[in-house]
Amino acid sequence: MTHDAHAHHDHGSGHDHHPHSHSGRGGKIGAALREVFAPHSHDASDSIDSALESSAAGIRAVKISLLVLGVTAIAQIAIVAISGSVALLADTIHNFSDALTAIPLWIAFALSTKAATRRYTYGFGRAEDLAGLFVVAMIALSAIIAGVESVRRLINPVPIEHVGWVALAGLVGFIGNELVALYRIRVGRRISSAALVADGLHARTDGFTSLAVLLGAGGVALGFPLADPVIGLVITVAILAILRTAARDIFRRLMDGVDPGFVASAESALAAEPGVLAVRSVRMRWVGHRLHADAELDIDPAVSLADAHRIAHEAEHTLTHAVPKLASALVHAYPDSGGSSH
Repeated sequence: MTHDAHAHHDHGSGHDHHPHSHSGRGGKIGAALREVFAPHSHDASDSIDSALESSAAGIRAVKISLLVLGVTAIAQIAIVAISGSVALLADTIHNFSDALTAIPLWIAFALSTKAATRRYTYGFGRAEDLAGLFVVAMIALSAIIAGVESVRRLINPVPIEHVGWVALAGLVGFIGNELVALYRIRVGRRISSAALVADGLHARTDGFTSLAVLLGAGGVALGFPLADPVIGLVITVAILAILRTAARDIFRRLMDGVDPGFVASAESALAAEPGVLAVRSVRMRWVGHRLHADAELDIDPAVSLADAHRIAHEAEHTLTHAVPKLASALVHAYPDSGGSSH
């Protein structure tokens, strides 16, 4: 018997049975620092009812964060107007221009809602990852600017005027950017968007830059004029740590990397399925914030074609419940060859 039965299923409602728990009460400070520089993600978390809802949640996150960053920039501009600080004006313009990097991500989320075509048969979800590359480039640029500026101020110290106002503007910038960072990262994890998480990390780098302004102004006020460039160098190192995390996550998406735990869960669920003798292979890939799977199973060669199709169909149904964020599953059922190659 040489049948090849397969079943295909488009899965809109993710059933998240991903029982990861994070244990360990000790080392809370270290864990908190790791969460800031490398927010933990399993590539998917809480379920969203459909790909459209995920994209809508992403667009909503971008809109709200842009609004918050806009208010932050306006508050900083008001402080600039009062203090007359040129250095503070430059930092405010930097924060405002960086906020606009969310626009490519907005466009990418909008594109991802478009239906697949005969040319783009998997749809337009990859636009998110391309936007993520842009965000990573902006984080790298922030690190370069922060590093160069810090070294320049070490070599040629620049006196800080209106220290109190500068500190206030730095505090406003840090709070605004960190709130946006937390929100983007949280939503990005929830909808499994590596690009939105990267954009949250980008907002965090801007927050760190503003924090450097605040701490530097404090150091100057306490009589340590070199505190500004030294803290700037420390912040540059922090931005590089964030850059590493963002670049790693986007690279994995572009290379079709998935959490190995997803593959293990899929293999275990399929192997336990009635009628399945062995699991030949399981392949998965992310397209934007949705997961697609392809599996090959060995079944008893004596079963009928109808039964083989039924086994394949039930196996893919099991797969969609075992793996969160699964948009589609394609399961092939082959007659067991007894170890010989096909």
